[in-house]
Amino acid sequence: MTIRVLIADDQMMVREGFSVLLGAMPDIEVVGEAVNGRDAVERVRELAPDVVLMDIRMPEMNGIEATREIVAADGAAKVLVLTTFDLDEYVYQALRAGASGFLLKDASARQLADGVRVVAAGEALLAPSVTKRLITEFSKLSETPRLMSAAQQGTYGDLTERETEVLVLIAQGLSNGEIAERLVVAESTIKTHVSRILVKLGLRDRTQAAVFAYEARLVRPG
Repeated sequence: MTIRVLIADDQMMVREGFSVLLGAMPDIEVVGEAVNGRDAVERVRELAPDVVLMDIRMPEMNGIEATREIVAADGAAKVLVLTTFDLDEYVYQALRAGASGFLLKDASARQLADGVRVVAAGEALLAPSVTKRLITEFSKLSETPRLMSAAQQGTYGDLTERETEVLVLIAQGLSNGEIAERLVVAESTIKTHVSRILVKLGLRDRTQAAVFAYEARLVRPG
């Protein structure tokens, strides 16, 4: 099954470079490009991509606002944020807005393609060590932490002991297969747990589940 990708970045060289790299992959098709956040939102409506590679700093509408609109539209498109990491202090807000993960702009062709595949498959938590660093650094910036508020009200109390355990392991960056190995159960069982966790907590994907776990203090950054 071919993964349809939209590339949103205000720099033409970045768009063209990623387009060439991804276009060389047999299972990935670049269906369009967007020059800013507003353009990205409109192109998602027109093209219905599976994954949007989203830059954060763009004119007219930034990547955070565009991500929020795309996610709110409740479509199938998943957003993979493009970041220079040390410079993008808004990555955390992008994840909170509903982005399914992030990717460094200096990623190799293989990392870029693998990142798209991972997000398209729903395994949205990329680069665990980097994710922990982002959450640690940027969780302090949110003035109205929706997920923290829910956690403080005891929302995660609806989870079973095993579901809570799985949630913690998700936040630590483990894949379904790794969690299954750690808990000595079938991977299909973990997939079921993950689905129930997302439904019970009202979350969109694994990345939001990881953010929730950190904000609920189920996991301590470190």
